[in-house]
Amino acid sequence: MLLIGTYVAPSAIQGLGVFAGEAVARGRLMWSLNPKFDVFIREQEFEELPPHMREYLAHYAYPHLELPGVMILDSDNGKFMNHSLSPNTDFRVFDKGYALVDIAAGDEITCNYFEFDPRFTGLFGAGRAASAEAPQRSVSPIGLTVAAHDRGAQGQRAGNRQGGKIGYRAVREGPSRGDC
Repeated sequence: MLLIGTYVAPSAIQGLGVFAGEAVARGRLMWSLNPKFDVFIREQEFEELPPHMREYLAHYAYPHLELPGVMILDSDNGKFMNHSLSPNTDFRVFDKGYALVDIAAGDEITCNYFEFDPRFTGLFGAGRAASAEAPQRSVSPIGLTVAAHDRGAQGQRAGNRQGGKIGYRAVREGPSRGDC
């Protein structure tokens, strides 16, 4: 759950993005996992959903790093956070997100998907080797399967169907997370 005021708008990174609605000081806690606002979906529940809802989750949800077989769907603007190798947030602590720098009102809020998705393949499918900054994690994947198809060049939160696993997907080509 985002702990700061935000809004969604077109992004120069990809599709839509989430933007700071207020100034955020470096080090401030900006996001915290909260089961009242962040929906936990188990593999069995996912499999029982109609195809269009599985596609939605493939696009917007991400794996829970401490509960195998569970993915998380942000119910707020957090689902629009775009990936960056130079993010302005730090999500290396799984259930917390902090401002890495001072963020001005109106700045896009970005995160590094490598910090919380062990299956994120990176931009253009280059993988972790594409970035020396990519943190390494030893977390087993949740094992949810969806229809496999690639949507473009850049990595985006939720839905990388490479290998048929839920994770982060390659996003549509074009100007602007529209879905971190």
